[in-house]
Amino acid sequence: MTENSMHQARGTLSAQSSVRKMTLTGVCVALLAASAYISFPLPFTPAMVTALTIMVNFVAFVMTPKEAGLTLLIYLLLGIVGVPVFVGGTSGIAKIIGPTGGFNIGFLVAAMVMSAVRGKSHDFKKLIMTGIFVGMPIIYIGGCISMYAVNRISVWATLLTAVIPFLFGDVVKVVIAAMIAVRVSKFRVGA
Repeated sequence: MTENSMHQARGTLSAQSSVRKMTLTGVCVALLAASAYISFPLPFTPAMVTALTIMVNFVAFVMTPKEAGLTLLIYLLLGIVGVPVFVGGTSGIAKIIGPTGGFNIGFLVAAMVMSAVRGKSHDFKKLIMTGIFVGMPIIYIGGCISMYAVNRISVWATLLTAVIPFLFGDVVKVVIAAMIAVRVSKFRVGA
């Protein structure tokens, strides 16, 4: 093989890799948006139970930290500019600076940190432990900060509205995301 043909082959592989990454990012943004529509309110909290949490974990479990961060950033920017991609089909800057905005920021941070902690591993147990002991606390901290600051409620009331009602369901969602990610990762080239 000549030097020129080797250079062309590397360029083709690089272009294919870029297209795959862009496609994966686009699909994951769409899945984040679609999953946010699968949600229902609880009467005692402005936060909603949502399938979005499954997809945030999934993104962290199948993407690199940079890819996960970019994917969540695109999702958040779409919602901020008015595309109805946030929980319950909502949008706007109020969903970032309001009582549940910390959850949205927490999703971004958690996806990048979980992906970094996971490394290249797609071990089912490691994904679950990463989701429960890294992702969930980051998301809850974000949600608690915004809920506490905006609603001006006590720390205990914040925990009762932003954390405790969601613990069991979020553990189940981490397990679901890990199951899907383990299967999908078998087909991902270069993961």
